Amino acid sequence: MAKLFEPLKLRGVTLANRIIVSPMCMYSSFDGFATDWHFVHLASRAVGGAGAVFTEAAAVAPEGRISPQDLGIWSDAHITKLSRIARFIEGQGSVPAMQLAHAGRKASTSPPWEGGAAIDSSAGGWTPVAPSAVRFSDTYPQPRELSVEEIGGVRDAFVAAAERARHAGFRLIEIHAAHGYLFHEFLSPLSNQRADQYGGSFENRTRALLETATAVRDRWPAELPMFVRISSTDWTERGWDIEQSVELARALKRTEIDLIDCSSGGNVATAKIPVGAGYQTPFAERIRREAGILTGAVGMITSATQAEHILATGQADVVLLAPSRCGKTPTTMYLALQHSVFVANYPLVPEDLEGTSLPEPVRPLRDRCFGIITTPARLSQVRHERRPNSRYASLEQCAYELRMADAMFKAHRIPVINSSAKSVEEMSTVILQTLNKRR
Repeated sequence: MAKLFEPLKLRGVTLANRIIVSPMCMYSSFDGFATDWHFVHLASRAVGGAGAVFTEAAAVAPEGRISPQDLGIWSDAHITKLSRIARFIEGQGSVPAMQLAHAGRKASTSPPWEGGAAIDSSAGGWTPVAPSAVRFSDTYPQPRELSVEEIGGVRDAFVAAAERARHAGFRLIEIHAAHGYLFHEFLSPLSNQRADQYGGSFENRTRALLETATAVRDRWPAELPMFVRISSTDWTERGWDIEQSVELARALKRTEIDLIDCSSGGNVATAKIPVGAGYQTPFAERIRREAGILTGAVGMITSATQAEHILATGQADVVLLAPSRCGKTPTTMYLALQHSVFVANYPLVPEDLEGTSLPEPVRPLRDRCFGIITTPARLSQVRHERRPNSRYASLEQCAYELRMADAMFKAHRIPVINSSAKSVEEMSTVILQTLNKRR
């Protein structure tokens, strides 16, 4: 796991490792305000040791929300609650990051579990705006076309949002120009049918994003990094494609963007997307190679081995993982447990082995202080299941796992951690300390 846990310096900010928690829509805000739910959700990822933790897409304007429940950064009033989150993330050694977004024609919809369809004003909806008055699908609202003056207003809204993010303590921002949202709508000829300076040619279709990126970069502190997320392809003929994405990445590099976060799709409702393991990683590799800019790989990256391979083979510089890929386990811990350290499944803490008569093949392991990490809840559960008069009824299973641990140690020099950690937070700290010693 040499590359996965290697630090990455971006301007005046250093990520402790190459793992970034990807922005994920949570639909849990009220009037754009972060809640305790956001704090717990994002703070737990920082505790898990990720190099950076992104908020969900934060709308730069009320009409830029996907749903009425989206996070916002259009008002100074949003700063206080966001500051609490940013402070905690940074206090755990992770970099607090915010994705700035405008949903464009895909705004004013209900949360996915309510169908994700258009909502009207009686349900808190509004009329979305877009490059052209072309709706995403029959179930989405009809947008109205932005005027040239309003496009300038969107640019100014992103600049103001970036300044609020800075005041809130975030040290990394990303402009969302993917997944069929406003800037992606400008980029793709399938959604941009304008006949003015913001439509038609490649230069015109990229103008809104490049003007905004330039304006935000000029106001965002020089010592802090800035990303742009793009959809590398529409997965549809005559739409936005990887060749145009490479050219866009070159242009964004000239505006001093530090990294391109390479996703795909989201702008064509009928697109056939070949989803599979690492299916978007080739885009990150090509943009990195041909545009000469740092890239992030995202999408169906589900194991430490896969993530390490992406980085070690030069396909990307960071991997972005969704919290759902980690279950209830913090991000870095999830990856570390898979291949960097051995953690037996049977939940005994080291003191459980004291004074016991271990089988001969396992006895030397006790002297080398091999132990087993567990969570308090699982430990209580297993102890409750044992018969009261036989505390070590499952010692045979423990011995089997210790033999596995010894085999793994001999074959791969993978450490087995002896820890009396009482929580996943402490466990994560122990794991990261072990990994740091192995660098």
